[in-house]
Amino acid sequence: MSSEIEIRILKTAADMNLIQKLEREIWNMDPLPVHQTITASQNGGMLLGAFLENRLVGFSYGFAGFQEGKSYLCSHMLGIDPEHRDKGIGAQLKEKQKQYATELGYDLISWTFDPLESRNAYLNISKLHAICSTYLENCYGEMEDSLNNGLPSDRLKVEWWINSSHVNEPYIFDYTGMHSPCQWRMTVEGFPEPVPCEEHDLLPESKDEPILVPIPANFQMIKKQNHQLALNWRITIRKVLQTLFAKGYAMVSFLKEKENSVHYYVLISREKLQLKIR
Repeated sequence: MSSEIEIRILKTAADMNLIQKLEREIWNMDPLPVHQTITASQNGGMLLGAFLENRLVGFSYGFAGFQEGKSYLCSHMLGIDPEHRDKGIGAQLKEKQKQYATELGYDLISWTFDPLESRNAYLNISKLHAICSTYLENCYGEMEDSLNNGLPSDRLKVEWWINSSHVNEPYIFDYTGMHSPCQWRMTVEGFPEPVPCEEHDLLPESKDEPILVPIPANFQMIKKQNHQLALNWRITIRKVLQTLFAKGYAMVSFLKEKENSVHYYVLISREKLQLKIR
């Protein structure tokens, strides 16, 4: 697949119109204004397109960010044509974004994603080796697009330290005996359901121990079939991750359980991470 995909920087109004068309197909919502995306591309931002036989099948959009004296690339959107998902296009776009961002002088790229979307979690945390210790509650308010409608728009804000030791030499885990403070069970419908847990049960005896936090393998299916259960997952994982982040933990990996109804975030003490810039 990789040999068939061409990824290039998008700059023209015609390019931006292609992005708008793809946005509508993916999210069924009003697209980004062309004047805004062009302006971003001319002022430290970056728009990349993935083309298959000259057809745009994926894109990423980022603009220049600045916080606490630090500049970074805010990677706001990444979208893949529904007909071409699970083909590695998203990972290819992110790797090109990393390459071009380094050439522009960035060493940090940041973006948000839904903490209950396992496909995004695996790409962002396990494949790209981004980290996260920031939880944004109802980040965008009420959203009406097909993926987000009906639930609080909670998001994880990830940090991708693209020139760091952590990204280039990822942390190696021994998953044996990992602590999982949040348990789950199956409903009569056959969906995983979180079991309520108290705050004092979330932390292991030693901060040296990694922590596992489960999320559903297919959250969109739960949303379609059982809205209350989807809301329970949202509120439960919000509480768990906010507590762990406040205690100094960071999300550093994502464990996919192929035959299981849940997958797991892996968190460790942020102090252990090698984020030194090379």
